[in-house]
Amino acid sequence: MSPSEIHVERHPAARLPRQIGIVHLGLGAFHRAHQAVYLQQCLERTGDETWGVCSANIRANRTLVEQLRAGGLRYHVAEYRDSEHLNLRQIGVIREALYAGPDGPDREALLARMSDPDVRIVTLTVTEKGYFLNPASGELLTQAEPIVHDIANPTTPHTAPGLLVAALARRRAAGTPPFTVLCCDNMPANGQRTRRAVVALARRQDSALAAWIEANVAFPSSMVDRIVPAMTDADRTRLADLGVDDPAAVVCEAFRQWVIEERFPQGRPDWAGDGVEMVTDVTPFETMKLRLLNGAHSLLAYLGALAGIETVDVAVARPALCGLLRHYWQREAAPTLDLPAGSDAAAYTERLLARFGNDSLRHRLQQIAMDGSQKLPQRWLAGALENRQKGRSQAATALGVAGWIRYTVGTDLSGQPHAVDDPLAETFATLHRRHGDDPAALIDAFLALDALFPTALRDDRPFAQQLLDALRRLQNDGVESAIAALIPTASDRDA
Repeated sequence: MSPSEIHVERHPAARLPRQIGIVHLGLGAFHRAHQAVYLQQCLERTGDETWGVCSANIRANRTLVEQLRAGGLRYHVAEYRDSEHLNLRQIGVIREALYAGPDGPDREALLARMSDPDVRIVTLTVTEKGYFLNPASGELLTQAEPIVHDIANPTTPHTAPGLLVAALARRRAAGTPPFTVLCCDNMPANGQRTRRAVVALARRQDSALAAWIEANVAFPSSMVDRIVPAMTDADRTRLADLGVDDPAAVVCEAFRQWVIEERFPQGRPDWAGDGVEMVTDVTPFETMKLRLLNGAHSLLAYLGALAGIETVDVAVARPALCGLLRHYWQREAAPTLDLPAGSDAAAYTERLLARFGNDSLRHRLQQIAMDGSQKLPQRWLAGALENRQKGRSQAATALGVAGWIRYTVGTDLSGQPHAVDDPLAETFATLHRRHGDDPAALIDAFLALDALFPTALRDDRPFAQQLLDALRRLQNDGVESAIAALIPTASDRDA
């Protein structure tokens, strides 16, 4: 579609805050397309200029920081309602961009900013692996090299938990009230998990500091939802054709949701006026989103990638894959949910199908497939364990896990290579080298990874047999035949 055929709603130039009240760790596309948009809207609506943001990249990539600085810390968000309708916003709420990666020059500036009494909230989007927690047990990975560094070098930390501990230590020493820590990553009980990582690390450094954090620091949980694909050259070309020459621009869907536990001792922006749901318990919202949206995304990511499909919209257009999602939602995910008041699982999943089918996003399956070892316990395995205990179907989940195991070979079913971007990628490669010719041994070796699989699933021989049957069918017959064989009604339902 040519630029002249796209209806573009252009929002006014961004108003700028005068004061930084929030530090964000994890400067990336999702933060810029989600939290920053809500904060910009809040600023425009209320005129409260005290909630500007200092956003820091703590990974080894300074390009985005340089791009934002070159653009005067303003950038554009392109929100696609569909391929014909686009909302174009300018965002200016980020008033400071820092590069505090391992080789970055701004780590001290970041710690100083986090120690500033004006900063009352620190938010995070560092992905599941950025907390260095065992995905199965939730315990701090004290032997992980970056955590070992932070234990030995508490004043020059490399990790997000280390930065939080170091900044809180400075505030405690100065008599400054602690900031609230708001995790915005896709983890169940993400506030509690962040608290566990921070307190465990602090305890390895200073037991009195750990006790002070436990007693004084709020860690509310939150649920965030917006599909934000990685930017591509095609996206940049589309925006350039619309007159937007902005290397820091981000593309996303129009839909967005944010649910936050109401616990901010030092105050917060008036988010509720812009649609943020402030609640006493986030759990029902986060579980619904993790199992329905994220669980379905992972099914499409691994099985679609094995079938040589590149994007979500193409994958969900395949009747077999769409039927698999419906089976998974209706028989395996929805029965495990305690839904939020007023929510309807059937209506929610129908809306998901429409969102997944938005072909203007070109959301790559490879992006979703990253870090599977960190995602699968909360997206699939917790629900599968409950279904096992109650005698319900696990067929779609088993097929997904088998697809993920096959995906970690590093090729699709036709032999085309793809990258396996995961903290355990080397472990997976070793298991495939050792057991690649023996599917049963391969399944047992993966189930023995106690960082992923709870004991009840590891010891469940019927589940292991389901994985083995699914893996063999995928390898011998392909994705659609495996779906039809293991879940006959899935492909029939959409016929």
